[in-house]
Order: sequence, then C-alpha cells, then structure tokens
Amino acid sequence: VQLVESGGGLVQPGGSLRLTCAASESSASIYVMGWYRQGPGNQRELVAAEDGGGTRNYRTSVTGRFTISRDNAKNTIYLHMNSLKPDDTAVYYCGADPKRIRDPSYWGQGTQVTVSS
Repeated sequence: VQLVESGGGLVQPGGSLRLTCAASESSASIYVMGWYRQGPGNQRELVAAEDGGGTRNYRTSVTGRFTISRDNAKNTIYLHMNSLKPDDTAVYYCGADPKRIRDPSYWGQGTQVTVSS
C-alpha cells in the first residue's frame, strides 16, 4: 500500500489548511487511516484517525479545531485544520493499518506544516 500526502505549507496563526492522503488501493489493509505528526524534537504522535466504519479518534489538543474525513470510494482521507497554532508546526504523516490506530503498518512520506507569522 502506498500513501501519498499533499496540502502542507506555511500558514499564519489562526489560519486553515487541508491535508489530503490518497491510498494506492482499496482493501482491508487500510481499514484504519489516520494522520500523525512529528514536531521538532518530539516523537511522532497521533493527530486523528478514522476507521472504515466511521469511528473517529482525535488528539485532545486538536479537538474542535481539526476534522478528519474519509472518502472510501477514492481511498482518500482528509484533515481539515482550522485555528492553527504555532504548536501545530510539524511534519504530518498519513498512516494506514488493517486494525491498529497506533503504529500503523503503512506510512506516507510526510508533508510539512508550518504555522508562523
């Protein structure tokens, strides 16, 4: 399974971005898809995930600001990020797994999100 992210960039605090992750195939291998991030000096952490049944999980610090959505027909997930803060600055990775949210089997290459004035 190949995952390709897009949509990162530089945005001012309070701004918005939408990330997109497209999977190369539709299968049970990508039942769980999610977004993860790794900021400078930090470990990679879960941001949000959604399974094929529509159950979503969010990191507490992004609840109410970020929304994950999924288009199963396109094997694609999105991360809508609003009210961005400098602390959201990180490389954002897409991950997919047959059932795990944490430490998924498949990873994208990552896309940089920088929140700065």
